[in-house]
Amino acid sequence: MQQKVFNLFGTLGFVMSATMVVGSLLLYTRIPSLTKYYMSELKLELTKMVTDVVPGQIDDVMPELPAETGLPVPSSIKSPF
Repeated sequence: MQQKVFNLFGTLGFVMSATMVVGSLLLYTRIPSLTKYYMSELKLELTKMVTDVVPGQIDDVMPELPAETGLPVPSSIKSPF
């Protein structure tokens, strides 16, 4: 009876170890595609958020354009730079 229990534990240990190895290999081979997928989803979400937020903030910060301008700068004045 004791031998059967030890054989069962050995078999279960082998099955668990093999499952861990196979699962690790599958995950290792899928990580690049999963990472690429989640990064593209994150970029898309961030792009949507930025395009929603930025135009309103730009309109708030931009001053009004003048209706008239001043006199032209004479071309005889040379810049010291």
